[in-house]
Amino acid sequence: MNTETTSGLHRFWRLSPAQASTALSCDLNGLAEDEAAQRLQRYGHNADSPSHVVGPARAVLRRLLEPLSLILLVAGIISMGTGDVIGGAIIVLILTLSIGLDTVQEGHAVKAAEELRRSVALKAEVKRNGAYCEIDVDAVVPGDIMRVRAGDIVPADALIIECKAFTTGEAALTGEPYPVTKRAGMPTDENDTSNALFRGSVAQTGEAVTLVVNTGPNTMFGAAASALAEAQPRTPFERDLHEFGLVIARLTLALVVIVLTVRVVFGRDVLDSLLFSVALAVGLTPELLPMITTVTLSRGALRMAKRKVIVKRLAAIHDLGAMSVLCTDKTGTLTSAEITLARSIGPDGNDEPRAAELGAIAATLGGDRGSLDTALIAGADHAAAGWSLGGQQTFDFSRRLGSVLAIRGADQILIVKGAPEAVIELCTQQRQGSTITAIDDGGRTEMCERVHALAREGLRTVAIASRPWNGAPREIETDDEQELTFEGLCAFADPPKPTAAAAIAQLARAGIALKILSGDDPVVVKRLAGLVGLKADRVLSGSDIAKLSDDALAVQVHSADAFGRLAPDQKSRIVKALQASGEVVGFLGDGINDAPALKAADIGLSVDGATGVAQSAADIILLASDLEVVADGVEEGRRTFANILKYVRMGASSNVGNMLSMAAASMVLPFLPMLPTQILLNNLLYDLSELGIPFDRVSPQATARPQRWDMKRLMRFAAIMGPLSSLFDFLTFGALLYLFHATPDEFRTAWFLESMATQILVIFIIRTNGRPWSNRADPVLTASSLIALVVALGLPFTPAGAWFGFVAPPAIVLAAIAALVVAYLVSAEALKSLAVGPGPARSHSRRHPRHRHL
Repeated sequence: MNTETTSGLHRFWRLSPAQASTALSCDLNGLAEDEAAQRLQRYGHNADSPSHVVGPARAVLRRLLEPLSLILLVAGIISMGTGDVIGGAIIVLILTLSIGLDTVQEGHAVKAAEELRRSVALKAEVKRNGAYCEIDVDAVVPGDIMRVRAGDIVPADALIIECKAFTTGEAALTGEPYPVTKRAGMPTDENDTSNALFRGSVAQTGEAVTLVVNTGPNTMFGAAASALAEAQPRTPFERDLHEFGLVIARLTLALVVIVLTVRVVFGRDVLDSLLFSVALAVGLTPELLPMITTVTLSRGALRMAKRKVIVKRLAAIHDLGAMSVLCTDKTGTLTSAEITLARSIGPDGNDEPRAAELGAIAATLGGDRGSLDTALIAGADHAAAGWSLGGQQTFDFSRRLGSVLAIRGADQILIVKGAPEAVIELCTQQRQGSTITAIDDGGRTEMCERVHALAREGLRTVAIASRPWNGAPREIETDDEQELTFEGLCAFADPPKPTAAAAIAQLARAGIALKILSGDDPVVVKRLAGLVGLKADRVLSGSDIAKLSDDALAVQVHSADAFGRLAPDQKSRIVKALQASGEVVGFLGDGINDAPALKAADIGLSVDGATGVAQSAADIILLASDLEVVADGVEEGRRTFANILKYVRMGASSNVGNMLSMAAASMVLPFLPMLPTQILLNNLLYDLSELGIPFDRVSPQATARPQRWDMKRLMRFAAIMGPLSSLFDFLTFGALLYLFHATPDEFRTAWFLESMATQILVIFIIRTNGRPWSNRADPVLTASSLIALVVALGLPFTPAGAWFGFVAPPAIVLAAIAALVVAYLVSAEALKSLAVGPGPARSHSRRHPRHRHL
């Protein structure tokens, strides 16, 4: 098989049609049917590879095999097997709902490649057996001679053999909002693709005969489809949750094995020891984490919907909060994607409305109503009022200009509009206010330099010239476009949105760097970057990126905030280079060319009105195409993660400490410190107390910087707060055994009360890094915690307490327990800042990973 069949002809626009046909082993007269059939076998259909679709059963199994899910499943089954049917069933139900919701959310992404396939032409016109005919688009092969007309969607990458007045819209592929003029012949600039057509672009005017070079996955469009067909890797949130599950699994297994072994060695009852060990395992398991996570993320999704942000994948909310770099396309996100008239400039370089007024008359009477003509008409409103068309010469793409004869009463004027270098060449005079002076070669040079200066500012220009018309109206001929008076230049721009600069500054204050990744000209990108407040002294182009290895790119990508003339795969390369440096990367885009980067990013964002491909590849869709909406979403993501972290910290402080204390006590006490049913009841009431966490308030400090799970900091927290909890458990043990000489039932009851009080009340301490009284809990969390505490404290004094082996402790024991609980809470507040550790760094080198954590 030839290399062309696997990788296509790269940079084929650098070849002449003859060279390309030689490389493809064909001629320029079209293919015979039998040769086309052989090539179809050789190159494959002009279609994209099918998406990597994971069936529902496999998707569920993959989630079920996660460490935390396995622990929860085993814990639920064992709970039901040891008599706690309700508790076990709740655990299994929570796990089922969590896995089911994630699986349904993921199903949206599998439609991406199908959306790509539907968005291209269904028929193509090719030359077979010496005559043009229509065939199915998937039967087009390299070597076909293909004809493309205005309105067609280009079905394959092709090299232009000949064309007439041909322009294409490539905004979905390159991000450039202006129509692109195409012509035959090899360009002088190696990055100039004016002689090439790309699959997925739209023919706007004229007609072209082309040589098909690449089809299917080898096209630029196909690269986007191939990227979407790849299996989605784990997101940062999923990776962190997996790591946390492994830690819990190791701790649980070690505790069970140690406790069971020691008790058996010391001659304790084997069955009691086994049931006790299993109860400890259940007590250690954060079985509410899936529910807390799902409910918290779901509430976050609802709040984000009110802020015009639609979440397709719930875990994306956390990833949005963890984002440290946002890469964004230019057109339609930072800019309005609407070409506007920026300036009307007279021959002397000063602003002068006459050029725009004449341009608007020409556009109204004889324009093609493309984006530039529309901008002229809008920029010089009512300029054409009263003028009528006396004749015209339509825009000539070879001469790059067109003209109209405008008539109003006795006034007749020929207006010529076109490319500056073409129009200036025809001018012998220029208007200076109310006077007209001659133009010499120096004057023409000065005008051309002004055009280049405007181009460096990212402005596209059209020149306007005129001359009085004498005689009867008629159609304009080329000879009429002579001895013209230069009226000036009309400069056009795709301006930044008014809110862009403020939104970028807001993201920067939140610790998020922004980078522009555009397919547009680097000059235009540089100007835009400067306008919105980004570092614009260096812009890396696609040709620069192509010369860099992945390792080199990972270094260079931090030295620039703007990138231009990028191919779709180069956008995804930049995203991956940032990820390799430790960044959590978001990508905001709306075109076909953005799909690979959207898929590669940790968090893909698209906008309402974007191409179906971009929306399918994205995790979050913005109903308002504005960076301010992204900033709001980031804050919501961080608030959501902060509440999830509260639950994890709860387990790391009191829950783990109590289970370790229980394990240690079971090895030395002649009786079980707590019965298995009491442990499961403790765990159930503790979980009920935390049902209000998803509704809790979050301090502004917790949402100020990007957040990620940090296992080292969690372990630090557990290493300080867990032993603190165990210390007070041991003090409780000592008081009960040596001061009050408690019976086994009194011991278990008193410790149950101490355990429940410390576990539940400490949430008000560790839910905030500040003082509890300065950042009060939400009423829902307060209610759920206090209700669970009242039930736990009152149960031993009710008839139901006897079912669990509880007895009413003496008053002096209750007083001692209360004193220990108060002492524990004061100690927890004092050690909290040490357990949390130093705050996240506020600034980091751009050359190194920038993980910022809570």
